[in-house]
Amino acid sequence: MAQLPIKLQPGAAADRIDGWDADPDGRRVLKVRVRARPVDGEANVALIKLLAKAMGVPKSSLTLARGGQSRLKMITVEGLDEATLAQRLNGIVRAD
Repeated sequence: MAQLPIKLQPGAAADRIDGWDADPDGRRVLKVRVRARPVDGEANVALIKLLAKAMGVPKSSLTLARGGQSRLKMITVEGLDEATLAQRLNGIVRAD
């Protein structure tokens, strides 16, 4: 199981993965934008859907572990180790 820290921007013009950023504590987070609004968990659902499609894994393998009502989230990815997750992300995220 791998963990993926996310900085989510809901209500964006388009669904997209922008690349790596840093949280207020300086930790590396993946910056993601979704069109869905943060109402009734819609932005979280859109985030899971976008990440699953981008990484080529089923939505059921992604779980929102932390940050349900925060912009900073932690997603767990079942079936992938940290190295495999990093390799898949390198294919979809531009270098920082």
